[in-house]
Amino acid sequence: MSPTRTRAERDALTVEITFALVTGILLGVAGFLALAGAVVWAPVHRAWAGPWLTASGVVGVALFAVRVVRVLRRPQPSQPGRTNPDS
Repeated sequence: MSPTRTRAERDALTVEITFALVTGILLGVAGFLALAGAVVWAPVHRAWAGPWLTASGVVGVALFAVRVVRVLRRPQPSQPGRTNPDS
């Protein structure tokens, strides 16, 4: 049986999850747009447009997933709101 979390711990966890999702979405969209922009701005053959957009989507989703996992797996301070464990 695990001890219950305090309100501050739950709030810190909510903020961390929200940060991971928002930054993951931004990074995924930026990766998608960077690659998909080639279809709009460069002369890409019609036959390559669909696969190129699919690959752009895969890269965007992969960037999102990597960012969320990296943020949520990094070590957390033992006391929410404090950056130095000795303070």
